Amino acid sequence: MTTKGMFRAIMALAIPSVIANITTPLLSMVDVAIMGHLGSAVYLAAIAVGGTMFNMLYWLLGFLRMGASGLTAQAYGRNDRSEISATIWRALLISTTAGLLFIIFQRPLCSLVFSVIDPDTATIGPAAEYFSICIWGAPAVLGMYVLNGWFLGMQSPKTQMWIAILINVVNIAISTLLVFGLNMGLRGAAFGTLTAQWAGFAVGMTLCLRRRVEITPWNVITKAEEIRKFFKVNSDIFLRTVCLVGVTMWFTRIGASQGALMLAANAVLMQFFTLFSYFMDGFAFAAEALCGRYHGENNRQALRKAVTVTLGCGALLATMFTLVYVIGGDTLIDLLSDSHDIRSQAHEYLWWVVSIPLMGFTAFAWDGVAIGVSGTRLMLWSVVWASAVFFVVWWLAFPEMGNHGLWLAFVCYLLTRGVVFSLCRRKLI
Repeated sequence: MTTKGMFRAIMALAIPSVIANITTPLLSMVDVAIMGHLGSAVYLAAIAVGGTMFNMLYWLLGFLRMGASGLTAQAYGRNDRSEISATIWRALLISTTAGLLFIIFQRPLCSLVFSVIDPDTATIGPAAEYFSICIWGAPAVLGMYVLNGWFLGMQSPKTQMWIAILINVVNIAISTLLVFGLNMGLRGAAFGTLTAQWAGFAVGMTLCLRRRVEITPWNVITKAEEIRKFFKVNSDIFLRTVCLVGVTMWFTRIGASQGALMLAANAVLMQFFTLFSYFMDGFAFAAEALCGRYHGENNRQALRKAVTVTLGCGALLATMFTLVYVIGGDTLIDLLSDSHDIRSQAHEYLWWVVSIPLMGFTAFAWDGVAIGVSGTRLMLWSVVWASAVFFVVWWLAFPEMGNHGLWLAFVCYLLTRGVVFSLCRRKLI
């Protein structure tokens, strides 16, 4: 395949994934904006803490999407339909079980996360209320992880795109109605999110079954050997996710330790990273699908070309985002909050988030490649080293630089992930 042909193949997968992904940060921005326009930093801080709580829990099971994507893409490349079906049913069994456990143990989980994040007293009550409502969507959220990975592995990101659009349109509409129309405040935003999560999962399962997925026998789905194999393949992704959650948790904790105003300002700024990450993830998802397919076909030449073109696309996208943030960063901050204090605080740290796209794009691209070819051990080590760098830089810089030191540590963490992958790229391709 020519470079031009590979570019077209990547864009055919990346564009629907980007459209699907962009609705997620836009939804998060809407939640932040809704709380920001209610006139209190406490509401915004509660959304930040509540979002971090679910990120901590759900990210730990992020391997459900990544594992389903890589394994399905490889089976797709081998044209193994029985394995394609077995992969999704096995992953759905695990996701449903985990979601039910989250609901059953929601109180101790909430207390545990609060003990780690340590928000101020004013934030705890609203954040706990938000958590107690949204936790009932856990089986749907984790189930959508599986479905999203499966659709991507089947080279069908458009299906994922339409489901994501549905989820976010429902979420935005219901949340806005309940918060502003019925004056339900934070509870309205939570119920809007919960409704959209279950609606999306129901539609996703319907579309999955219409793809003529085989009904795998129960004894095959629950076969101990296959379950162990599934977890073995995804154990590196799980441990990597633990590191990611640890960094995110510590970032939020240190922000919270500086008061609700700083926590709220960091939450606004983190939307810049979230927005870029979901664009960049679209190209990483394309790499997962194509690299997994070529790996299954044992087509090494096409695999290497896919990696090269993906990195080139990532560099171009990062440059574009950097320019957008330089030109419009102040305006975006103002759109996210009416509070003069939050705006002023966020403007002070804007240039750290401006640097994120160029510092972090290689990490996203290589993650996609690693998932596709099941090179998850290197994926794990890249994050282990990056996490170590984050905590060392924070420890050295925060006492003198304050919140600037915290953002410096985060930027170094992103850069290190990409550097480790680049130095060890021969282990993947």
